[in-house]
Amino acid sequence: MADQQRIHPNHDVESPPPQHQPIPPPSQTSPSAPLLRGASKSDQNDAVDRPIQQTLPVVIRPKRKRRHSLCCRCFCWKFSILLALIIVIAAVIGILYLVFQPKLPKYTVDKLSVSEFDLRNDSSLFAVFNVTITAENPNKKIGIYYEDGSHISGWYNDTKLCQGSLPKFYQGHENTTVLNIPLTGEITEDATGLLSSLVQTEQQTGSIPLNLKVKQPVRVKLGALKLMEVKFNVKCKLTVDDLSASNPITIQSSDCDFSFSL
Repeated sequence: MADQQRIHPNHDVESPPPQHQPIPPPSQTSPSAPLLRGASKSDQNDAVDRPIQQTLPVVIRPKRKRRHSLCCRCFCWKFSILLALIIVIAAVIGILYLVFQPKLPKYTVDKLSVSEFDLRNDSSLFAVFNVTITAENPNKKIGIYYEDGSHISGWYNDTKLCQGSLPKFYQGHENTTVLNIPLTGEITEDATGLLSSLVQTEQQTGSIPLNLKVKQPVRVKLGALKLMEVKFNVKCKLTVDDLSASNPITIQSSDCDFSFSL
C-alpha cells in the first residue's frame, strides 16, 4: 500500500454528550496556603494562621577548663609539700631535742671598772671601761664555738658610751668561762650635757642605769656535727652607783636577756 490509511476514532452518535463538572467556588483561605492531606479543615486553617517558625541549629561548644581550678590544684600541691617539709623538720628537731636535751647558755655581768671618764680640752668625753662577764654552757653534749665578728657596747639611755669585742674561743660541755673585756669610746656631741645628766641622775636616785648589748656569732657543735652559724644576742640591764674613775664601782642590779637569730 503506497499510502498508509489513517484510522480516526468514530464518534458514537447515540452516546450522551459529556457533562462538564461544576467548578467549586473559591475558598476563603489564601490560595497560596497548601492543603494538608488527612487533616481537617480546622487544622488546616490553624496551620495557615500560625507563622512558620524556623529552627536554628544548636551549636555545642566545648567546655573550657576553668583557670581557678588549675590554680587551686597548684596551691594544694604547694601546700602539701610545705606541710610535709614542716613535719619532717619538726620530727628532726624533736629527735635532736630528745637526744641532746639543749639548754640556753647563761651570761652574767660580775664587775665593771672605769679607767677613764673625763672631759678633754676639746670638750669631748673619752671613756675606758672594763667589764667582767661570766659565760656558762650548761649542756652535757653541746659545745659552742665563739667566732670572730662579735660586738659589745655600753649605753646610757640612747647614747653609746663605749664598745669592744669578745675573743674567739671554744666553750666545751658544762663549761664556765670568765671574760675580761675592755671597752673604749669617745663622745663628741654635747659631752658636757651628757656628763651633767649622769651627775644629776646619780644625785637624785643614787644609781646610774646602763645597758650592755652583745652580738656574738657562734657555731653550735652537736656531738661531732658542727651546725651553721647563728647569732647570740645578749642584753644586760645594769644599775651602778657611780661612773667615776677614782672610785670603785658597785653593781647594784644586773639582768641579762638572751636570744638568738639565724
